[in-house]
Amino acid sequence: MKTAQDQQQTAPGAFHAFARFVLCGGGVGVASSFAVAALASWIPWALANALITVVSTLLATELHARFTFGAGGRATWRQHTQSAGSAAAAYAVTSVAMFLLQQLVASPGAVVEQVVYLSASGLAGIGRFVVLRVVVFARILKQPTARPATVARTAAPVTAEALCPAA
Repeated sequence: MKTAQDQQQTAPGAFHAFARFVLCGGGVGVASSFAVAALASWIPWALANALITVVSTLLATELHARFTFGAGGRATWRQHTQSAGSAAAAYAVTSVAMFLLQQLVASPGAVVEQVVYLSASGLAGIGRFVVLRVVVFARILKQPTARPATVARTAAPVTAEALCPAA
């Protein structure tokens, strides 16, 4: 079981957290973009995007809790709920981007759809990083450093005065 001090030591700085966020969240995001495209061939695109967003948000929140922000364990229900709020905003951004694409281009190809979707996801991802770091996982990053449970004891030197104090 990790102590607060262990968690404080494993909580990465902003640069490292962002790099981990890009790897974890970006990996989930890229996989999600292909999953949305595949699922959208069977069901309406907006529904496919909503379903994949829910699944990818749960997965990404767990990855961020364990690796990105140094929690070292599973995400709490509070963290999942707050993360879902930022995912809802990301869903809105990707949906608006795809809606605008469909309004501007009569029949966009798969490559154009992927570029638009991934670009919108990237912008939404930057916003999510800020929200997750500042709000959702802020307690992990601000935990005070705890003192170790055991204190090293040092022996005081034995002197004649300590044994027989002068009267």
